[in-house]
Amino acid sequence: MAVTIHHVARVAEVSVSTVSRAFTVPDMVHPQTRRKVLRAAEELGYQPNRAARGLVTGRTGNIGVVVPDVANPFFSAVLKGCAARARGAQHVVFLADAAEDPRVEAEMVGAMAKQVDGIVLCSPRENSAELHRVVGTSPLVLVNRVEGGLPAVLMDSADGVRQAVEHLAALGHRRIAYLSGPAASWAGAERLGGLRAAAPACDVEAVELGPFPPTFQGGIQATDLALARGVTAVLAFNDLMAIGVLNRLAARGVSVPGQMSVIGFDDIEMASMTTEPLTTVQMPMEAAGRAAVDMLLDDPQPTTEQQRWLPTQLIVRSTTAPLPAASVATR
Repeated sequence: MAVTIHHVARVAEVSVSTVSRAFTVPDMVHPQTRRKVLRAAEELGYQPNRAARGLVTGRTGNIGVVVPDVANPFFSAVLKGCAARARGAQHVVFLADAAEDPRVEAEMVGAMAKQVDGIVLCSPRENSAELHRVVGTSPLVLVNRVEGGLPAVLMDSADGVRQAVEHLAALGHRRIAYLSGPAASWAGAERLGGLRAAAPACDVEAVELGPFPPTFQGGIQATDLALARGVTAVLAFNDLMAIGVLNRLAARGVSVPGQMSVIGFDDIEMASMTTEPLTTVQMPMEAAGRAAVDMLLDDPQPTTEQQRWLPTQLIVRSTTAPLPAASVATR
């Protein structure tokens, strides 16, 4: 037999209306009484009716998350952070995959708007006009995108590039390739900005290549172009591309890090599983997901500009090494 609100009321020794208020408007219930209700509900395995609760509170208890590519481990990690924080607040996450298509992204936001209390929009590919058209349909928090007037959680990609370039320069590399990602990526623009500031400061020549798809295949595609430009190190837009680079370099008989150093971006789980564990810039992906949901829960109608910046950190592994002495002599 299904456990009902009446069973909880009987065990907690309170009225049915008190149980209802404990779940729908907890601030109106004395903390000690609410603890009794929650303890009784847990003992009985009672789950409140979300739809009924929504009729009272005007809240669905749902949060939407829209990502450009659910197959990309970067976004999977952000989603994990969103889900963990939402679960702690007794919310459920709805996920939509925009397939790197701004039109699909806008459609997904529109479809979710009436079913959720707010939407976390990860690395949106829509232009400014398109983004502002969806404002008002549902509270929004952006991840890795600055857009005037919209709250955002931002990872410091520019400083991550600075750390990577300084590391390569300290190893003696003076000509490096940067493999850029999607042209519409805010994080990509931040990384390019960081590269253009750090390279001359470190006496490094940066060869900019791309844009390329932020995928394993994109890294394979980029590798031959990088080799043709005579670089001694490659900095890829993300780890998936960097792993593609490692694959293509191995196919062409180029040793890593003996003849070529490689750095990725993100520090996805696979980065430490390659034959030569990948040096990469660690992005606080799960922390960003948690922070984005925090912003929605703290302010369910975020209308003023808020930005939370999270730091990045270079993780040195086995794919970077000092430039061989022979290469130094012929520079």
